[in-house]
Amino acid sequence: MNYLYKTPTLFKWYYPNLVWNFSREEKCLYLTFDDGPTKEYTRWIVDLLEQFNAKATFFCLGKNALACPEEFELIVSKGHSIGNHTFNHLGGLENSLLSLLRDVRKCKSVFESKLFRPPYGRMTRKQSTAIDKEYKIIMWDVLSGDFDLSLTGDECAKAVINNSENGSIIVFHDSKKAAERLKIALPIVLETLSREGYIFKAIV
Repeated sequence: MNYLYKTPTLFKWYYPNLVWNFSREEKCLYLTFDDGPTKEYTRWIVDLLEQFNAKATFFCLGKNALACPEEFELIVSKGHSIGNHTFNHLGGLENSLLSLLRDVRKCKSVFESKLFRPPYGRMTRKQSTAIDKEYKIIMWDVLSGDFDLSLTGDECAKAVINNSENGSIIVFHDSKKAAERLKIALPIVLETLSREGYIFKAIV
């Protein structure tokens, strides 16, 4: 699978209105989890985060928030942030501006958030300009690769640890597809980077 663990500076230059990372001056990291909540994995993620006194941001699908209300409320009750990830995981490049906005608004009808992340991390400049009027669009600068079936959990953990720096926004997934690698990688990442003195914060 072709992708980059570390987001190139060129991407950040081309989409300057998007948030790719936070201050490089503070020893903080921002874990994010896409595609949930799920009945099978959300609680495990939240419990593990609590062990490390870590906060995170969950970019939720509207349909999954409806299907898993207890898990959604657990995320919120534990002090984590939530973000709009569309209702149906609608990709921007494969859909019109109108279709994407409809799906974003459908998710908004399920829960309120000022944070948005496009599914697959892809959308046109026209789409980003329109969504930017209502949301803070959160991208990332470190991709775990936990969705990649060809990787191991140890490889995902190594990718995150080796590419993270002050202010990095890190992507994991709260999904069945990613679960096997997530369950290995996330504990390693939390333990290793906590030991290095990082604090894990939610995006607000």
